[in-house]
Amino acid sequence: MRFSTLIKHPADWMTGGAGEHDAVLTSRIRLARNLRKHSFPGWAKREQRAAALDLMRPAVESLAPMKDAFSQELGDLSSVQKQVLVERHLISRELAARGDGSATVIERRQSFSMMLNEEDHLRMQAIRPGLQLSDAYSALSELDSELEESLEFAFDSNLGYLTTCPTNLGTGLRASAMLHLPGLVLSDQIGQVLQAVSKIGLAVRGLYGEGTESLGNLYQISNQSTLGETEETIIRRLERVIAQVATHERNAREKLLEDDPDMVADKVGRAYGILRHAHIIESKEALNLLSLLRLGGSLGFFPPESVIACDTLLLDIQPAHLQLHSGRKLGPEERDAIRAEIVRSRLQSLDSPDNRLKADGRKSSAEPNNPGDS
Repeated sequence: MRFSTLIKHPADWMTGGAGEHDAVLTSRIRLARNLRKHSFPGWAKREQRAAALDLMRPAVESLAPMKDAFSQELGDLSSVQKQVLVERHLISRELAARGDGSATVIERRQSFSMMLNEEDHLRMQAIRPGLQLSDAYSALSELDSELEESLEFAFDSNLGYLTTCPTNLGTGLRASAMLHLPGLVLSDQIGQVLQAVSKIGLAVRGLYGEGTESLGNLYQISNQSTLGETEETIIRRLERVIAQVATHERNAREKLLEDDPDMVADKVGRAYGILRHAHIIESKEALNLLSLLRLGGSLGFFPPESVIACDTLLLDIQPAHLQLHSGRKLGPEERDAIRAEIVRSRLQSLDSPDNRLKADGRKSSAEPNNPGDS
C-alpha cells in the first residue's frame, strides 16, 4: 500500500462509535515485546538491528489484518510523512527520529499499527473509537499470540515480558484513552479530577503523550505499572476510571448549560464565528476553538455529526497534514492561512448555533419573553 492511499481516508477510529464517544475519543492498547536472542534496539549495532528487522517484518506482514498493509522502513519516509504518522498517533516521536533499521507496518484502516525497532523490538498498537479498551486488547492479544508462534519473545517466568524500560516490564501493556474534557476545564474542576486520577497510580498526559501539553482540552489517561497484575485487571481498572471521568465531564457540561447558558452559548458562538470566517489561524487557537465547537455539538447547538467533523479536523489541520495537503514546504504564515481555508471549507454547511436553538424552541436568558408567555 502506498502512503497516499493510507492517509487518503479517515481512520476507523476517527469516525466515532459506541461507548462514551462524546467524552472519550479513542481507546488505545499497546504491547511491548523484544526478541529473546537479540540485543535491545538501543544497544544493538546497525547489522543487529537489521537482522532483527528481517526476522520481525515478514511475521508482522503475514498477519491476516495486515493484508495490503502499509509497510515501510523509516529511512525511506520523508520527514513530513513521518510527522503525519505521529500526528495520527500511528507511530511515536521516538520512532520518527530513528532511521535505518526501523520500520512501521500499519493496517489499512489504521486500527492496528506496529513499530519495529523503536525503544523495544516490537510495539504493537490497537486503536478503537470511544471507550473500548477491552475490545482493543482482545483484538491485539490475538495478533500477539499469532506472532509468538513464529517469534521467540524475551520472557522471564518471574518478571514476565522483558522490556527496555522497567515501567513496561511484566505484561508490556500500556492502555490509554484520549478524553475531551472542556466541561471540567470551564467549570474549574479539571485540576481536582486529574489529581485524583494521578493519586490512584494512573498517568495523565497531553495530546501527543509524555512531555506534551494539553491542547483542545484533550487529555490522555493511561496505566503506569505493568508488573504484578494481569492485563485484564489493568484494563478493568482503567475502564472504570475512564467511565467515571467521562460521567463527571458529562455532568459538568449539563450543569454549565443549566447554570450559565449564556456563557456556554457565547463561547460556542464565538468559536463558530471565528472558525467560519477567520483567514489566518494558528494551530493552538484552532484546536481550542474546535474543542468548543465539539462541545457545542454534544450539547445540541449543532447536529450530532458535527462532532465527527471536528474530530477529523483536529488531525487534518496539524502542521504536517497541511504540508502534505499543499504538496510543498510551508512557512508558518502559509500554514496558518491554509489551515483557516480548510476549516472554513469544511464548516461551510454548518448552520449558526442561533438558528438551531431557535428551531428547537430554546433561547438566551437575555432574550425577552413574548407578552403571551406570562
